[in-house]
Amino acid sequence: MTASPSRSLRRDAGYAILALAAVVLVSVLGQIATFPNLTPWYASLNKPSFNPPNWVFGPVWTTLYLLMAFALWRVLRLPPDRPGRRAALAYFFAQLALNAAWSWLFFWAHSPLLGLVDLVPQLVMIAATVVSFARIDKIAAWCLVPLFAWVSYASLLNVAVWRLNG
Repeated sequence: MTASPSRSLRRDAGYAILALAAVVLVSVLGQIATFPNLTPWYASLNKPSFNPPNWVFGPVWTTLYLLMAFALWRVLRLPPDRPGRRAALAYFFAQLALNAAWSWLFFWAHSPLLGLVDLVPQLVMIAATVVSFARIDKIAAWCLVPLFAWVSYASLLNVAVWRLNG
């Protein structure tokens, strides 16, 4: 017996709310650690020549979080007994937790080194998420490729900031 269209719509809407809530929570947690430390601490750091202007980060992260929520929603909608779904979700939430932790380690603790320590496993978890999502939903996997690219770039920035500021 298949679910009725209204039941499927309610289920999908519930998953959409869950996906959005998860990424919004991480975004807010990151902002709590970041915004109070932009000035004077972050503003006083030496930055590499390839550091983008501050206004770039908001639109980029908003786009990445929307893509993450959409990807999560697609995977949540899969049958719970779908092989690989549980592991894919575990990887996703692990990378999401590391994403939230980075702002606290880098900005709140004023430690580019701790931020870098977070980025290594974060990149591994993002890659694992992309691979595991690709096995069960290719669109969801492709939605996370920009995240991997941006966090790779952010890792280079983080290394440069750490080296320039000892």
